[in-house]
Amino acid sequence: MCAQVPAVAAVLAVVYGIWNFLRSRQRVFLLDFACYKPPENLKVGLDGFMKGSKDSGAFTEESLEFQRRISQRNGLGEETYLPPALHMDPPVVNMENAREEARMVLFGAVQEVFDRTGLTPRDIDILVVNCSLFNPTPSLSAMVVNHFKMRGDVISYNLAGMGCSAGVIAIGLAERLLRTEPGKYALVVSTENITQNWYLGDDRSMLIPNTLFRMGGAAMVLTNRLSERWRAKYELQHVVRVHLGADDTAYECVYQREDEKGAVGVELNRDLVKVAGKALEKNMTRMGPLVLPVTEQLRFAANFAARKLLGRRHLKPYVPNFTKAFNHFCLHAGGRGVIEGLGGQLGLSRKQVEPSFNSLYWYGNTSSGSLWYALSYIEAAQSVKKGEVVWQVGFGSGFKCNSAVWKATRHIHDTRHAAWAHLKNGNLEKAWQYVQVSTPCNPPACCPCFFPLLMRQA
Repeated sequence: MCAQVPAVAAVLAVVYGIWNFLRSRQRVFLLDFACYKPPENLKVGLDGFMKGSKDSGAFTEESLEFQRRISQRNGLGEETYLPPALHMDPPVVNMENAREEARMVLFGAVQEVFDRTGLTPRDIDILVVNCSLFNPTPSLSAMVVNHFKMRGDVISYNLAGMGCSAGVIAIGLAERLLRTEPGKYALVVSTENITQNWYLGDDRSMLIPNTLFRMGGAAMVLTNRLSERWRAKYELQHVVRVHLGADDTAYECVYQREDEKGAVGVELNRDLVKVAGKALEKNMTRMGPLVLPVTEQLRFAANFAARKLLGRRHLKPYVPNFTKAFNHFCLHAGGRGVIEGLGGQLGLSRKQVEPSFNSLYWYGNTSSGSLWYALSYIEAAQSVKKGEVVWQVGFGSGFKCNSAVWKATRHIHDTRHAAWAHLKNGNLEKAWQYVQVSTPCNPPACCPCFFPLLMRQA
């Protein structure tokens, strides 16, 4: 009997090892997602935006004119949304109004994704909420748990201060948990709060976010249940994160601070162009070996060797053709220059940048939610075929460039997205006309971001 113990132990060790391996190989699926569409009475165009800014009494005539010039060229349309507090006369920026905006966006997006998936709040095992600039106590994740009466054992996380690319970080966190916890559902909610972070001062480097950021957010349900694969939309392939925060210049290029008069805002300094370009290059370098065909990898390697090892510095860096790896692109809608820069650097067609341009045009910069407005546009207006690959890429303070890769598990043409219901009413032609005049301008490879560019133009 004693002689059998080592054999039994060995068998158990092998079984345990196989079980751990299978747990680590859990596949992660995106069941569905929803983008919040604010009510019609919260729409604002340029005139409404300027009237609210003037009525606030916080800006000089020079600052108002600066905001007008920026707004006329930043790519936003006449039907984006601002929260209720900024529609008041004058605007009332306080904690309670910020909470009200958060409740509208979070609860609206989450309820819609529950309706779309047929799940209930008590089905959720993991909750991740990200919002960079508004972090009340109790947290926003606690706000969701309380409103929807989720289970007491729900694993919840609240990510703060991580910028516009935090939505990918939230997806990455949910993925890591789902890779090791079988049979779970994860709810990820990405938003930014406009109300309490409206800048009421005259520093130009801090005024630009006022002209760009608008109300919005998204909710996504992920799962590792193989039984759900038949109705899931995508399988998560890769999450690639790049963080340049060890460098002081990168760390400080997007920085929340007080101006000379004590007004709090987010400063965007002139190093942002260079830092964003470096972050994007590093992300693409790490992403390339995971997704690019061998021919593109060899071309990149040959170019790199010639420039770095053979001293041929006059050669331009070779930008791999990522259109050979991805069928659809969701670029962070940080502004018209951001999309034009990224689209030009990647050599994308009008159709490929169309989702991001339309997200910006109809909803403005919704921060971490913008990647999902772009994907919902693709599903509603273009469609995704089974096996096609989607790349989401965003930038964030710190400084970060994060991206996620999804592979469609079925054919998707989803006209149920509330965020794009208006395109059924003849607005699709208007959106296409807008994209037609906004085709990427093929800027230098170092120019994927546009905030300082706008400052120089203005």
